[in-house]
Amino acid sequence: MAKISVGILGATGMVGQTLVQLLGKHPWFEVTELAASDKSAGRTYEEVMASRWNISSEIPEYAKDIKVKECLPKLDCDIALSALDSGVAQAVEEDFAKAGYAVSSNAKNHRMDADVPLLIPEINADHADLIKEQQRHRGWKGFIVTDPNCSTIHMCIALKPLYDNFGLEKVMVTTMQALSGGGYPGVPSMDIVDNVIPFINDEEDKVETEPLKIFGRFSKTRIDPADFGVSAQCNRVAVKQGHTECVSVKLSRKADIEDVLAAFKEFRPNGKLKLPSSPEHPIVYLKNDNRPQPKLDVNLENGMASVVGRLRACGVLDYKFVVLGHNLIRGAAGAAILNAELLKVKGYIG
Repeated sequence: MAKISVGILGATGMVGQTLVQLLGKHPWFEVTELAASDKSAGRTYEEVMASRWNISSEIPEYAKDIKVKECLPKLDCDIALSALDSGVAQAVEEDFAKAGYAVSSNAKNHRMDADVPLLIPEINADHADLIKEQQRHRGWKGFIVTDPNCSTIHMCIALKPLYDNFGLEKVMVTTMQALSGGGYPGVPSMDIVDNVIPFINDEEDKVETEPLKIFGRFSKTRIDPADFGVSAQCNRVAVKQGHTECVSVKLSRKADIEDVLAAFKEFRPNGKLKLPSSPEHPIVYLKNDNRPQPKLDVNLENGMASVVGRLRACGVLDYKFVVLGHNLIRGAAGAAILNAELLKVKGYIG
């Protein structure tokens, strides 16, 4: 089978680097184009990244000699995976969609647009068909799909089996988010060492609003949002990779703690889709009282799982638990790749 050609927009940033790393041996996709700012254009990726590569492994061999280009819709690829900063993403992604490209975006700009799918394949794969309405409404040859905020993704995966089995009325979440979520160079060391920063710009709004679209009901031309409430408090902590979230929920129907635990452990939504990047266990439940921990658990299921632990009764709502997820892999680059795989399975690319 001929591989689908992929271009990476914003290939020099943290998420872009993670995309380059993850796509090196992908069974369906082949990276043919790397794009970034005009300051990087014209040089090889290895030259551009000589002092900027921040991923634990080396630059993949396949990417070293690729000439970096500007983020203009002249790339030789079938789909563009966007790791662009939100300050430039909106116009660039729209230009690519107008020119006929499929765009799988990690940026926030189009997530809440009424005609743009906000996808987590384990939850709302059917929302991908909103693409047809987007193309009709905007007159585009191409289209844009988005993945959610990194904290939203992991919380929603953990909430999905509860929503399906018992319903949700209220969700309260406090996040402890890794430094890499803020990009490079991120928070200055003198600000974060021996400290917790109780504010991340726009983060709480994303975590409170995106789940309602994700869990909403799709009706061919629109998504009717879910009606449970979410309250979020988001903090930056001195952890390199892995967002930890303390979640409390009020269920719509009463459930024993054994039933809630079984719902977590039995969650297997993507068997029929057969997406290469889908984790075998989207939710990994750890029974030890002191787990999950970023240092020990963030890379479970190749960084694509949401790791859950400490399920117990809540004195205010019904139950509370802890969720951990890799913010650069499942929370960003891996999510954009998984969405691209879903687009192939549903016939929108390839």
